[in-house]
Amino acid sequence: MRRVVSLCLPSWPTDRLRRSAPSAVPPFGEPLATVRQDGPRRVLAGIDAAARRAGLRPGMAAAQAMAMVPGLHLVPAEPDADAAALARLGLWCLRYAPLVALDSPDGLLIDIAGAAHLMGGEVALIADLFARLERTGLSARIALADTPGGAWALARFGPGGIVPPGGLATALAPLPVAALRLSPEIVAALREVGIERVGGLMSAPRAPLRRRFGPEPLLRLDRALGAEPEPLAFLTAPDVPQAAARFAEPIGSPEVLKNVVADLCARLVPDLERAGLGARRLDLVFRRVDRLDQAIRVGTARGSRDAAHLARLLTERLPRIDPGFGIEEMTLTASRTEPLAERQLSGAVLGQGPAIADLAALIDTLRMRLGPERVYRLAPVESDLPECAVRRVAPLSAPSGALWPADLPRPARLLDAPEPVTAMAEIPDAPPLFFVWRGARHRIARADGPERILSEWWVADDEADRVRDYYRVETEGGERFWLFRDGPMEAEGRWWLHGLGEA
Repeated sequence: MRRVVSLCLPSWPTDRLRRSAPSAVPPFGEPLATVRQDGPRRVLAGIDAAARRAGLRPGMAAAQAMAMVPGLHLVPAEPDADAAALARLGLWCLRYAPLVALDSPDGLLIDIAGAAHLMGGEVALIADLFARLERTGLSARIALADTPGGAWALARFGPGGIVPPGGLATALAPLPVAALRLSPEIVAALREVGIERVGGLMSAPRAPLRRRFGPEPLLRLDRALGAEPEPLAFLTAPDVPQAAARFAEPIGSPEVLKNVVADLCARLVPDLERAGLGARRLDLVFRRVDRLDQAIRVGTARGSRDAAHLARLLTERLPRIDPGFGIEEMTLTASRTEPLAERQLSGAVLGQGPAIADLAALIDTLRMRLGPERVYRLAPVESDLPECAVRRVAPLSAPSGALWPADLPRPARLLDAPEPVTAMAEIPDAPPLFFVWRGARHRIARADGPERILSEWWVADDEADRVRDYYRVETEGGERFWLFRDGPMEAEGRWWLHGLGEA
């Protein structure tokens, strides 16, 4: 299933000017517009947010706009520069998915199906894209839906956001019919017969609509809902290692696709070798006979030129591809690479040294099957608080130099959040005689402690007086726990369970 992001940049011309020539335009907050010549008149081509709030709109006569907003700054429009910069932004968006199409003059369409998993899912991908655009000073509206037309409508005429798969009809129904990218003449004609919303067009009889208004309204509606395919012209990154295969007859069987993937990887690896590069990310694009493109994206933990390993990673994703009536072209691109030097691999076999395990292939396979966010390793952090003394890092990330203290044993399992327990101790600073956790009573046979841990007073003022007294305890049944009291007994400190098992 397609999942398409529509990126709408409502102030693209003025945002681009503020980024490329900040000294030639007023600062943010002061209204700015670009103007173009339309016959004998000068009209607004692009406006920024301040001008939009003042009631201006593209296409308005410049004289009228200056009368409405006396402080309006006007600069000549540069459509060629806008288009070139939009294309560069589209190439930058290839970081999110291999299928990015221009939606001129002020938008992009990104098919993220098969690629969102590498960014942590759709929500994380959209959040990252919006945050990066905002940091660079670009105002944006973003929508994600099952079709390009549906996402376009929601980004420009709706609330934006993420529409779950299958929910497009409900999301489009309240939008005006202009959201279907209909010509102004057809929008006006539909309004004359009382059809102003997409929902009204959905429920109207199709035959009379086609006779009266022609095929355009129903074609646009079907494309927005996914009943008709909508091919897009996707950008291609220049100067990247690439291998392509074109077929005299369309293919579609899983076994044939698997063989083609292996062949493409074998052809791509020599190009990587000549460049001294290893693939960190591969994009495989499928062109169907109906001109619809689909893609899968895989990543590696470190640069790789192992054709068999790369082919296995791509083959894992093949079930996500719908060949339709057949695939006529496949293109494999190493969209992200890194320098990869030659390594000696035969020394251990010849008895010249110990073998060094390369976990990259195993990590890639686990990431593919479990998801990137579920494969990590734990690294120490310099913090006295147990829950703050560890963080997740990439499996092959370099050591930070921090170490856990060898003389401070910790339980094998630390709870995400300490759980309250009921406990009783005879004297101050003594371990408890028993405790009750989740309704079960545990009588303590042996204990060690206390280990006093002070809170990090330099982080927050309210942490200055907080202490924890930790005890390692073993019950009569042989179970081991890590308990702490969040204050001295005389201060009526509460008991908590923080860990299970032995270090």
